[in-house]
This record gives sequence, structure tokens and C-alpha cells, in this order.
Amino acid sequence: MRNLVGWRLVTVCAGWGVFWGAWSGLLPAIKEQLGASTADLGLALTAVSIGAIPAMMITGRLARGRESLVLALSMAGLAAVAVVLGFISEPWVLALALLILGVTSGSVDVALNMATARAERVTGRRLFQPVHAAFPVAVIVAAPAAGFARDLGMSTPAVLTCAATLVLTAGLAAVRLPLGPPTQQDNEKKPRPGLWGIGVILGLLGACLLIVENAVEQWSAILLEDHLGAGPVLAAAAPATYMAALTTGRLIAQALPTLTTRTLFLIAGLGGSIGIILAGLATTPWLSLAGFALSGLAFAPLMPAILSDAGTHDTTGAVVTTVSVVSYTGFVISPLAVAALSLGLPLPYALACLGVLGLPLLTAAIRPITQRD
Repeated sequence: MRNLVGWRLVTVCAGWGVFWGAWSGLLPAIKEQLGASTADLGLALTAVSIGAIPAMMITGRLARGRESLVLALSMAGLAAVAVVLGFISEPWVLALALLILGVTSGSVDVALNMATARAERVTGRRLFQPVHAAFPVAVIVAAPAAGFARDLGMSTPAVLTCAATLVLTAGLAAVRLPLGPPTQQDNEKKPRPGLWGIGVILGLLGACLLIVENAVEQWSAILLEDHLGAGPVLAAAAPATYMAALTTGRLIAQALPTLTTRTLFLIAGLGGSIGIILAGLATTPWLSLAGFALSGLAFAPLMPAILSDAGTHDTTGAVVTTVSVVSYTGFVISPLAVAALSLGLPLPYALACLGVLGLPLLTAAIRPITQRD
């Protein structure tokens, strides 16, 4: 039974990653389908974040004690929106659909974290690391698969319908998750005093990680191709290398249960910062790839560990929700942060400057936020 819960949650997270991997691989086709400029597409894509953040906060309240149901419904909603996205031909309609996509994906995010936190309490097992390891693997597989499908002549609606089918199938794993009935603690109306503030602090630390992650996803291929002379294939390997390192780092942390959250803060603060600085300032593509790999390995286990701590300290799910929402802002502000740095610096130096985000993580290692460790 305990293994069943873990595998079901891994399946759901993988299905979520399949959609986002396929979507990233289809963005050039979506742009062509709309006849939109890069600026228009970028503006439309911001609707995802606008829809996600309020949905995450609302889901945190709705999912308490009903994690399985809300997670299954959120995955079904994500699948439905995925199908619709393939038939859109106007940028403003795309923006509206992406707003709804943000609602569904944000709901999946929070409901999955709450379900995993409750599963950890029920089973006594560490689940956040393997569950979160499934997402980058799915993205790595789905993104090139979507591109390969396009090369074979499949239309964008057909590819998205296939992705939606996989999402819906994965979502079925969330139905009737054996999490047991809610305990009296699970049904508490409010978290204990002071925990909300801890959630905000942990969320801000998580945002440091996600700022870097989003920057790597958006800019690493451009860095290698435009500044280090790499070809398209090698340049495209940069975000894939980082995502693969995320999975590897999380699985390593799962295999080493003696690693404390405090130690993971130290590893992330040092290794993650050195890695992104190396990636930005490297003089060859391969050295830059090594930097991205180091950064991903070092950062990988920390976000799942933060969420696991949040779920342990507060059974109402309020702190997990707070951490999820606040940390997600890292994805929102990352493009703005890199763009602002790029106004006065070349892209390699702008990315290297993100190494400063390791300082708050080192501070947390020196002065722990909670007393768990």
C-alpha cells in the first residue's frame, strides 16, 4: 500500500510534466499557427502566471482533506485545456486559454504537494524527492518527442490531444489515493501561530531556486549558441542537461536519507551558485554544460525538502500552499530579472550574476528556519 501511494503520485507528476514538455516543444508551431510575433507570444504566455497564483491559493483551501479528488479534477482540467490549445488561431484567444491553463496547472501544483505531504505523514516514507524527480524526466522526454511528431507530419492539435490523453490517464492515478481519512489535525482550520511566516520565508528561499531554473530553461540554449558558438543540437542540450541533473540530484538525495535540510541548503548555496557562475562565464560550450549540470545537481533536492518540512510542521496544508505560491513567484520574476540585468550586461554576465541567489540559501544553512534539523 505504501509503495502504491508513492508510485501513483510519481505517475501524476510525470503526466503533468508530459504536458509542459510537449508544450515547450510545440511553441514554435503555436507561434506559426497564430502568425504572432515573439513579443505577442511572450505577452500571451504571461497569462499562465496570472491564472496560476490565485488558483494556487484557492486550491490550498479546497484541497484540505480532499487532496485526491482535487488533484484528479485538476489533471482532468489540464487535459481539457491542452486539447483546446491546439485549435486556437487568435493571440487574444490564446491568452484567455493560457489564463485557464494557469488555473489548472497551478491547482495541480498545490494539490500534488498537499497530497504528497499527507502521504508522507500517512506512510511515514519520504516521497517528495522521487515525486518531484518525475517532472523533469517527463519534460526531457516529451519536448523532443513533440518535435519528432511534428517532423513526422502530425498536426499541433493531434500532438496536444496525445499529450492530453497521457495527462488524463496519469490523473486517474490520483483517484481514490489511499491516504486514509483526514485526522483531527488535518481538519484544523488554522495553522499554528508563526508557521505562516515560516512558510513565506521558505517560499522566498524556494523562489531563489526557481529564478535560476527558469533562467536556465529560457536562456541557456541562447547562451551556448549566440555566445559560445555551439550548434543548435548542442545548444538545445543545455536545458536538458539541467533538467536531467534535477532528477539525478533528487534521486541521490532520496538514496541518502541522512542528508538534513540544513545540509541541502549548504550544498545548494555553494554548489548551485558556483555552477551557474561557471555556466555563465565558461569559455567553451562543454564547460558551460558542466556548470549547468553542477547547478542542477546542487539545487535539485532542496525544493522537495522544503515542501516536506512544510508538510511536517503543519498538517492543515496552509504552509505547503504558502511555500508553493511564494516560490512560484520565482518563475514569474525570473524573465524580468534576467532582462533587467541584460540591459547593462552581456547575457553571460547576467546569468552569472544569478549566483548571488545562493547567499540567502547559505544564510539558511547557518541559521536554520525551523528546528527540525
